[in-house]
Amino acid sequence: MSLLKKYKWTWILLVLCLIMAGYLLWTTYAKPKLPIIRPVESFSLENVDGRNITLEDTNGKVRLFYFFFSSCPDVCPVTTFRLSQVQDLLKDKGMFGKDAEIISISFDPERDTREAIKAFGDKFKADYSGWYFLRGDQQKIMDLAMNSFKILINEDQNNNFVHMDLIGLVDRDGNLRNIYRPESTPQEIAQGVIDLAK
Repeated sequence: MSLLKKYKWTWILLVLCLIMAGYLLWTTYAKPKLPIIRPVESFSLENVDGRNITLEDTNGKVRLFYFFFSSCPDVCPVTTFRLSQVQDLLKDKGMFGKDAEIISISFDPERDTREAIKAFGDKFKADYSGWYFLRGDQQKIMDLAMNSFKILINEDQNNNFVHMDLIGLVDRDGNLRNIYRPESTPQEIAQGVIDLAK
């Protein structure tokens, strides 16, 4: 008892130090979970191999969604290249195809045949074991982009498209958790996938 009284302030200081150290560790390493933005609508679209792929087929994995068209003259090739870098980063972690997938959806089914989008994917060394290139009914795809991701796609009278260049991060249960903008780096996007897969 006398020992406790004698070193009372030392013990108090030690306890305070331990509390501060615990708080610093928690704020440094405990990343807050991304909130659920909204559930992604169900879909059924044709993959480059001719199979129909649904949202439910891909559940259980963290997914990156990107809406594109293969004849895009500007942002689609740049963003698809960035996704290929994300693919490589996830492969290095042993996660690609197992815990994480990429889903690229064309909204130009007239020109984007299976062969056309396969050739587009090949340019970026897409690994089709974990990267889907999908096509289907244009209006349904535009509705999916708008309703689930708030991505606007417009087509003019000359069949030219204007669209938002965004990547959606979707959790294992089919909920949108984040949107990546053009300035997001491959490392930042891959880390988002890794964090959500934990």
